[in-house]
Amino acid sequence: MTIIDQEEFVPKDTFDAGGFSSPFEKRSKWSKLRRIPLYLTTIIMVAPYYWMITSSFKSVQELQKVPPTVVPNKWLLVNYFNTNFGNVNNNSTDPSNQRGLFQRFEEVQFGFFHYVLNSLFIVVTITVATMLISSLAAYVVSKHRMKGKRLIYLTIIGSMMVPWQVGIIPNFLTMSNLNWLDTYWAYIIPALPKAFIVFFLVQYLSSIPDELVESARIDRASEFTIWWRIILPLLKPAMIAMMIFASIGEWNNFLWPMIIANSPEMWNLPVALSMLRNNGAGNIGMQGIIMGASLLASIPTVLLFLVAQKHFIRGIALSGIK
Repeated sequence: MTIIDQEEFVPKDTFDAGGFSSPFEKRSKWSKLRRIPLYLTTIIMVAPYYWMITSSFKSVQELQKVPPTVVPNKWLLVNYFNTNFGNVNNNSTDPSNQRGLFQRFEEVQFGFFHYVLNSLFIVVTITVATMLISSLAAYVVSKHRMKGKRLIYLTIIGSMMVPWQVGIIPNFLTMSNLNWLDTYWAYIIPALPKAFIVFFLVQYLSSIPDELVESARIDRASEFTIWWRIILPLLKPAMIAMMIFASIGEWNNFLWPMIIANSPEMWNLPVALSMLRNNGAGNIGMQGIIMGASLLASIPTVLLFLVAQKHFIRGIALSGIK
């Protein structure tokens, strides 16, 4: 078969300025117009985040300006660390005479960063343990033959219909009877079972041939070896997608930590932000400090998505392929 050169196949005058327009030119113009709602949606979603960033570097006086300034007139770090706080020459009633974010929470070691480390430890532990437990459960449900498997799977799916708030009181009583209140165990143990992740991984595993597992069993590989060396590598895209959902959900978890954490040392980041907001209620000098704390709390989740977005999109796309 003779390959026709593109320049010979397409008339040269088609793309000349005085010739006919390309048949795709009209479509290209319409595609640009269709992007306008996407651009507007992006601006609407990014605008609050941009406002949070700029507000954390503004002075109290600039935050009170009407109309507000889009870009700070002067980028300041007083909301994070105020070197003039405690100066005898300062007026104690001045709203700008506030301790910076890093000068607060003196009752705990490392101050504000204590809660960042708390949240990181809790989120990483829950996410890793949840992924391992859920992948093992999905492997058993998807690739094993046993009595009652369908009933177990339906029970797991049915648990997603029950609002998680229903389990707050039973979980609290259980943690209290085990003397786990105000400990990391109360954070981690109730958060491990996640039915949606098991359901998602089962759907993903349904696209993997059963012959692959059977051949490993014929070679006398143990079930743990099959799960660890065959199933987990194949589940990597789906697990990364679920990892993002699980980690962001735990990072932003507020109600359960608020109930079980009594001492400041056991607060996670959302609870610490809530206490910071409550202590500064009605104080206009706290606006920039709260914005700075919110900015620092959002950075890990943004970085996580940027690093794992390729695997996240791939995992979501492949989960529907049978």
